[in-house]
Amino acid sequence: MSQIYKLPLMLEPQPEGGYVVTCPLLPELITEGETAQEAIQNANDALSAMIEAFQHLKKPLPLVLQAERKDSPLWLETVFSV
Repeated sequence: MSQIYKLPLMLEPQPEGGYVVTCPLLPELITEGETAQEAIQNANDALSAMIEAFQHLKKPLPLVLQAERKDSPLWLETVFSV
């Protein structure tokens, strides 16, 4: 069963193209993607892998990783290009 986590992400454009994604609250979370959409999807995959690693090592999740209720509102800040 999937969980919902609210985390801030920074997408930094790279000179050669694509984006590097980091999370100011989780320094372990770093990934990249050719597009903003791909970078965000890769961040989702990286977070899943991070959670699995913590569980495998029997370590508690960082306090910032508290699952949200399914009915809690989500704030989404995004960029549009038209």
